[in-house]
Amino acid sequence: MLLTNKKTAIIGAGPAGLTLARLLQQNGADVTVYERDQDPQARIWGGTLDLHKGSGQEAMKKAGLLHNYYALALPMGIVMTDENGETLFTKESTPENQYDNPEINRNVLRNMLLESLTADTVVWDRKCTGLEVLNGKWLLHFENGVQETADLVIGANGGMSVIRSFVTDTQVEDTGTMIIQGDIPDPELHAAKFYEWCDGKRLMAAHKGNLLVANPNNNGVLTYGVIFKKPEEWSGRTESYFHDSNLIRAFLLERFADWDDRFNNLFRSTSSFSCLPTRKFPLNQPWNNDRPLPITLIGDAAHLMPPFAGQGVNTGLLDALILSEKLTNKSYESLEAAIKGYEAEMFIYAREAQLASSTNEIEMRQPDFSFKQLIH
Repeated sequence: MLLTNKKTAIIGAGPAGLTLARLLQQNGADVTVYERDQDPQARIWGGTLDLHKGSGQEAMKKAGLLHNYYALALPMGIVMTDENGETLFTKESTPENQYDNPEINRNVLRNMLLESLTADTVVWDRKCTGLEVLNGKWLLHFENGVQETADLVIGANGGMSVIRSFVTDTQVEDTGTMIIQGDIPDPELHAAKFYEWCDGKRLMAAHKGNLLVANPNNNGVLTYGVIFKKPEEWSGRTESYFHDSNLIRAFLLERFADWDDRFNNLFRSTSSFSCLPTRKFPLNQPWNNDRPLPITLIGDAAHLMPPFAGQGVNTGLLDALILSEKLTNKSYESLEAAIKGYEAEMFIYAREAQLASSTNEIEMRQPDFSFKQLIH
């Protein structure tokens, strides 16, 4: 095997990085995952994830974890409404569709993957700040001054990866969309009417270029995202504005003033918000071939995309599956050849996923977008 007597370093303990570690360890590889979070208890920001058949679930199956995922994930129906709170469409969770793409909390998924790895695979509090070549190996630099070496480096450290420059000069692009996320712990107490309205389903509503998606069961938290085109006046605002919950709440109450009051009560019940622009790392041109040592990227580090087709994590898990197969395939003569084979496949399916996400993003931002169009 190409990885025999080789040390593999995976930068980032997200779903893609941990799944890759699991798949490589199943083949006897020496793998270490370096993660910037302080410890496994660090809460991961964001809504739930749903793993798709043919990609995310296929990776879980190969890792021997598909039934673990099913046991921990929550099948959820969908309810679509208009701005007045009128139900347009309802999809129930049934025994027939419960395994299609059940939702799982990000921390729950991380813990499931961590438990599948050998002890001490993940080294915590290791924020990678750079790489260099020393004596035929990669020398990894971390923020706390620690250094490590590896024969193969795999960047799985997110959309703003600091090691991407060893692979490509392409830069991340802002797509022009904003997402405001709100979290409400114990929603049955603090947002009772909205929580009851959801009835255990994901609730979605769209009107005049505003989209709201709510999940009432994110491991005891009601999580929702408000999605809209970034206003021109926001370009000149300082960072402090986006961390001021009172200002963000006032913005939402004004923007949703003509919506059903249950939406505005949701904003009033939210104590803190997170604001972020959506970004894309385009795959417009081939990556560099003159890398000094074996290195590649997976997950958001490889193909960051807006979260509007449910493809981000699934594409990352497909990366882990395919790259692991290439690295453990005896038909390749070198690590570089295996990596090249992986990247050739990844560019095809990741581009398709990015296109689907971008198409949905543009459509949902249109002032006349409505779920009525999708239903009728």
